[in-house]
Amino acid sequence: MPYVNIKITREGATAAQKAELIAGVTDLLQRVLNKTPATTFVVIDEVALKDWGIGGLPVEEYRAKVAAGG
Repeated sequence: MPYVNIKITREGATAAQKAELIAGVTDLLQRVLNKTPATTFVVIDEVALKDWGIGGLPVEEYRAKVAAGG
């Protein structure tokens, strides 16, 4: 019984996009590991940007740094 937890930043992922993620992960587990879709659980957690960090910086600061060429 696979359980997959996907964490994404809260930036407006649509219900259709989330459904595609769930279907895609379920299909991948079925194809690669022969797992039964009926017992595969996928949970999507949306995290506020202020609660996500990359490279020691809040994600918005990190993105600004990368955009500036740093």
